[in-house]
Amino acid sequence: MYLVVRSASAQAEPIRVLVTGAAGQIAYSLLFSIAKGDVFGKDQPIILVLLDIPPMLPVLDGVVMELQDCALPLLREVIPTDKVEVGFKNLDAAILVGSMPRKEGMERKDLLKANVAIFKSQGAALEKYAKKTVKVLVVGNPANTNCLIASKSAPSIPKENFSCLTRLDHNRASAQVAMRVGVSTGDVKNVIIWGNHSSTQYPDVNHALINLDGEEVCAYDAVKDDSWLKGNFITTVQQRGAEVIKARKLSSAMSAAKAICDHMRDIWFGTSDGEFVSMGVYSTGNSYGVPDDLMYSFPVMIKNKSWKVVDGLSINDFSRAKMDATAAELIEERDTALAFLGQCLDPSNPPHSQL
Repeated sequence: MYLVVRSASAQAEPIRVLVTGAAGQIAYSLLFSIAKGDVFGKDQPIILVLLDIPPMLPVLDGVVMELQDCALPLLREVIPTDKVEVGFKNLDAAILVGSMPRKEGMERKDLLKANVAIFKSQGAALEKYAKKTVKVLVVGNPANTNCLIASKSAPSIPKENFSCLTRLDHNRASAQVAMRVGVSTGDVKNVIIWGNHSSTQYPDVNHALINLDGEEVCAYDAVKDDSWLKGNFITTVQQRGAEVIKARKLSSAMSAAKAICDHMRDIWFGTSDGEFVSMGVYSTGNSYGVPDDLMYSFPVMIKNKSWKVVDGLSINDFSRAKMDATAAELIEERDTALAFLGQCLDPSNPPHSQL
């Protein structure tokens, strides 16, 4: 256990926050923001639990040293570990960044099989050690299906407590529209990411609003380029991750960390009135015809740490086709993953991997 800095002025009890894949590049961009209070509040003390595989523990020690050297008043403890019984104990929040990345020549079914083992084990660890109120965010890809497997492996934790990250795609879509119109991203609200965090996702601006000179205008009216909104805009958002890898030779880290912070902060503090955000959540009884038993990205509003799918939005034929296509991919992923579920490793010895 590594003690950091105690603040006499902080009155709240510390919350316990886990980050897996904690020696990886996304975590390196993420941990400072959590520890300084950008996510859970400026008066909320934090115990950070950093989990990674044994070969990464020396790197993790360096991360701990840097967190200590930041001298952050809210950071009460940093606990680096490779043991699930330590990592998942009494958690208030779990950010599951670590997963098996896709390697050259690896088929998608092989990627799914490896990640089913990881997230079955992590779900079992949540079930055994974490608080039943824990809020779980799955980042490691394929995030939607990994999240579904984790939730199924923790049956006593409500499925509503699990979500997966599509906020990065949401932020990308907002930024693309803002740049096109020439406004700040703060002037764009209510874009939607439907479906899977993959190249089949559907970035939808049919219900988005843009603040132009103090007046809220529909995105289609502000952009005035339907062919771009139905074409290059969608493909740019869908393929942005691949473009970042092509340019950086590494996957998105800074923007992914920012999206994680946005997602968890909204869970903790709620969304603003009249605004919704995109999250991968459990589909059951939704009004959009999305099949049940998927982790599917919807527009949601959040209050009192509970999300609710925004109902009643009109769906045109173009949107329906896109929403159905990404749902079909998620069904295929789910069915493949469930076929592997019984073949997983012993939950007491879970494999973890960096993202």
